[in-house]
Amino acid sequence: MSIKNIISITEARNNLFKIIDQVQKSGAYFTLTERGRSKAVVMSADEFDSWQETVEIMNDPKLMKEIKSADEDYKKGSYATLEEVLAKEGFVLADKSKNKYVPNCSKKSGAKKSQKNR
Repeated sequence: MSIKNIISITEARNNLFKIIDQVQKSGAYFTLTERGRSKAVVMSADEFDSWQETVEIMNDPKLMKEIKSADEDYKKGSYATLEEVLAKEGFVLADKSKNKYVPNCSKKSGAKKSQKNR
C-alpha cells in the first residue's frame, strides 16, 4: 500500500530533507501543491525507475502479447517446471529429499556452455 502525502510546495521546501528520508520508505510519496492544485510528485528514485520500467513494458505490444500468452498458458497448466528447464539446459538436480527448498544443481560435464560464459 502506498503512503500518499499532500503538502504545499512551501512546506516541501521547508522540510525537503525529511521528505527525502520519508520517500525512501517503500511506497511513500508526496504530492506537492500550489494554491491547492497538484504541481509535482516526489518519490524515491527506485520507485520512479520501477514505474518507468512498467510503462515501457506496457507500451511494448510484442512484449505485452508474450506476457498475455504466458499467462494464458500458465492458467491452462501448460508450462515447464524449473526442474524441467534446468534439466533441458544440462543441469543435474540433487535429490530433493536432502534439500527441501532449493535444489542443489550442477552442470553436467560436457554440456553446452551458455553464451554468457563464452
